[in-house]
Amino acid sequence: MTAPESAPRRLPDPPLPPRAWLGLLGGGQLGRMFCMAAQSMGYRVCVLDPGGDSPAGTVADRHLRAEYLDPQALSDLAGVARATTTEFENVPARALAFLADHGVVSPGADAVRVAQDRIAEKRFVRDAGAQVAPHVAVLSPADIDAADAALLPGILKVARLGYDGKGQARVADRAEAQAAFAAFGGVPCVLEQRLALALEVSVIVARGFDGATACWPVAENAHRGGILARTVAPARVSDALAAQARSAALAIAQRLDYVGVLCVEFFVLQDGSLLVNELAPRPHNSGHHTIDACFTSQFEQQARVLAGLPLGDTRQHSPAVMLNLLGDCWLRGGTDGAEPVEPDWRVVLRHPRAKLHLYGKATPRIGRKMGHVTVLGDTLDDALAAADRIARDLGVST
Repeated sequence: MTAPESAPRRLPDPPLPPRAWLGLLGGGQLGRMFCMAAQSMGYRVCVLDPGGDSPAGTVADRHLRAEYLDPQALSDLAGVARATTTEFENVPARALAFLADHGVVSPGADAVRVAQDRIAEKRFVRDAGAQVAPHVAVLSPADIDAADAALLPGILKVARLGYDGKGQARVADRAEAQAAFAAFGGVPCVLEQRLALALEVSVIVARGFDGATACWPVAENAHRGGILARTVAPARVSDALAAQARSAALAIAQRLDYVGVLCVEFFVLQDGSLLVNELAPRPHNSGHHTIDACFTSQFEQQARVLAGLPLGDTRQHSPAVMLNLLGDCWLRGGTDGAEPVEPDWRVVLRHPRAKLHLYGKATPRIGRKMGHVTVLGDTLDDALAAADRIARDLGVST
């Protein structure tokens, strides 16, 4: 697959001044943290999102409550915002394309389309010179029957709209794969070989309209139930592997002609080889520690790019561990129907270098991301020890 062909790109030239309006498609916690970063730089933010009390909508300077393809809402956003971004990859690319006809958009619709489809994404990554897990596209039951036996046991993943472990099923054989494909409604999927992993890492890249790039240090990630549980930064990997991951991420961003903040997630196999897992065309959960541990956060960088400003320094000044806070912390030992109990945040804040971030979501649910804690330390061992104590006290599984 060749790099996507884009229409001539509008540029924020000259850079947008403070008080200018920035647009945001999506109302989740990533959008909330973008709003707060942009506002700290003097910008106003208009959010388009269908939610009534979304995390981003409640802190935005203006909230357009409508569906993403609502013609009037898109016209209103285009009329207000001089530049627009997105906080999640499943926003309709058509919405981005419409906005690009009226102003600056980052990332572009063509780059987002690649990341929205696992089949296209894996083809693109291979064409960029990186490796991906052995897999086959599944468009019909016949594709499972014809799949190489080496792909089983494997993981069947829907090609579109999957995130945080949703739309994925572990399958041991063809019969289980067929059952999972049917359970997913027969939508296009990817059957991916289940691999023996040493660990998972990610690289977050920023790329400006002028082609300037910057990477944050490689982060090490642990997932539970398909949801990120803990990020350790910098990752405990060799310098050579970290350099390889950064090089691959930059090559992908360059080939995509990407503008904005992009996360590339990797598998590290037991033999030390590096495979690209997936792309996220936005700030990423594994970069939340950058708010407290780096000179420039991923969200400030997103605002800088969108406004046409120079990239900030991505160096990390403190070792850090980030813990996700799921609704489980409010429903300890219970279910979604249980009465939530506010955690005792003193167990976090008694650690003087722990930073608590809550997203303003009213209703906790099992598996729902409600906030995160970032723990800093003079050494990574210090941060890990404090994070382990906090996780134990809150009942967080890491």
